[in-house]
Order: sequence, then C-alpha cells, then structure tokens
Amino acid sequence: MFRISKEFHFSASHQLSHLPDDHQCARLHGHNYVVVVELAAPELNADGFVRDYHELAALKTYIDGTFDHRHLNDVMEGPSTAENMARHFYHWCHARWPEVSAVKVSETPKTWAEYRP
Repeated sequence: MFRISKEFHFSASHQLSHLPDDHQCARLHGHNYVVVVELAAPELNADGFVRDYHELAALKTYIDGTFDHRHLNDVMEGPSTAENMARHFYHWCHARWPEVSAVKVSETPKTWAEYRP
C-alpha cells in the first residue's frame, strides 16, 4: 500500500459553549490549526502517483475561503471540536479523491484528532 499526505494550516476561533463554565474550552479562544490529509492506494497511477499533490490545492482553497480567520461555531454544524473537523474534512476530501484514507486535525503542537473510517 502506498500512502501520501499533505499538510494545510489555518487560524480560527471557536467556543465549546456546551462544556461547563469552568472548562477552558467553554471560553472563546483560537487556535492555529493543522490539517493533514492522507491518501492511500495499492497501486500507483500511470504517472507514478497515488494522487498528484497539485490536485489537493482545492482543499487549501476550501479551507482558506471557509475556515481561515473565521469563528468555527458560525461555519460548522455541531460542536467545533478537532474530532468533528477531522470527520468534516475527511468527507469533503473523500468526495473528491476516493484515495483519501484519513484526516488529522491539530489544535496545538501536542494534540491531534484523527478520522479514519
């Protein structure tokens, strides 16, 4: 199995207001997010790729236009957790590139959430 991945960055605010008032994430705050999309295939295409990285530029356009420097509570359905974002980005990507096998989202350098069906 061949696997490739590409990393994307954006900054946004959010608030997990369903959490108790004393929980730090219940307050309005922001993160510098990192999104990593992973693609996998048992064989390479005729060009020797799983998928040409250039084709993944559509994800950057989507992130920049919809998520970057936005309040995530205004653009996402449900809680704006890293887990829900990973699932959202997975489905968006998989609809365009069937080789997508997982998406990871980081809110801080030490935390990651992954969606891998």
